[in-house]
Amino acid sequence: MENTKTTWNIDPTHSEINFKVKHLMISTVTGSFEKFDGKVETSKEDFKNADFSFAAEIDSVNTNNKDRDDHLKSDEFFGAEKNPELRFKSKSFDGEKMVGDLTIKDVTKEVILNTEYNGTAVDPYGQTKAGFEIEGEINRKDFGLTWNAITEAGSVVVSDKVKLIASLQFIKQ
Repeated sequence: MENTKTTWNIDPTHSEINFKVKHLMISTVTGSFEKFDGKVETSKEDFKNADFSFAAEIDSVNTNNKDRDDHLKSDEFFGAEKNPELRFKSKSFDGEKMVGDLTIKDVTKEVILNTEYNGTAVDPYGQTKAGFEIEGEINRKDFGLTWNAITEAGSVVVSDKVKLIASLQFIKQ
């Protein structure tokens, strides 16, 4: 019997891709990407071994501070002009851990993301939706996001560790 795959496209109005990074090692700054796209292809109800992929537009980064956002888009961080997107493509998903390749600034590294599948539901318009909570941590320097400064007291301005947090809803096609 042939194994048919179902495609699920990301529902941007019910999804968010956020990141958190320590500032001056005493507080946390949260940012998000406001423009992104993605899909899942699966042949199983529980999404095990499904193929996940998504891309976020670097230019859509938002930390609620224009100067900081402009700095993040500059070559000292994302270099949005030369590298307009960050991309992720999964290699495996066992229902709890997703392993895949994350590409930022033309650097691709394997990352492991803790993934919670929240189930499926039919919305009031008759569309079938699937929900996921995805979390992981990267070292930004692994991807060439190396800018930093040291305060007078000797603490770094931006930590190397960045938490990625995505709440994603997909629509069955």
